[in-house]
Amino acid sequence: MDLDALPTMEFGFPGPLRDRLVAAVLAGAKTTTSGLVAGYEYDGEPLPVAGLRLAVPDSAGRRVAAIELTEVRVVRLADVDLRHAVDEGEGDESVAQWRATHEEFWHGPEIRAELGADFTVDDDTLIAAQRFRVLEAAPGH
Repeated sequence: MDLDALPTMEFGFPGPLRDRLVAAVLAGAKTTTSGLVAGYEYDGEPLPVAGLRLAVPDSAGRRVAAIELTEVRVVRLADVDLRHAVDEGEGDESVAQWRATHEEFWHGPEIRAELGADFTVDDDTLIAAQRFRVLEAAPGH
């Protein structure tokens, strides 16, 4: 599979968070991810769909794996379920714990720089809950 021919799915921002998330993808511990529907709208991008194949870049921009989305659901933040939260592979053991870490990220300076200083999430914020499988890891990964 030609990883360079695929669009990318970035996990977090380059740095320690992305490094942990990409390692979890490669290890099979991370099989779901969550994106703000508002982020897709802001970027003028369509929501991802099941069957989409994507390359996963590391913090250096190297494409280290190909994944395929197997399920995409749009849900309210309040309706994210435990299975999705646990399958994000970040060690969360409850939806409340998952939500706290995600709210911290979504309220961080990088997201607010993109969506506006007053951007905030609440129970009704729409989330693209995505499930995926690794198709191939780049050599050495």
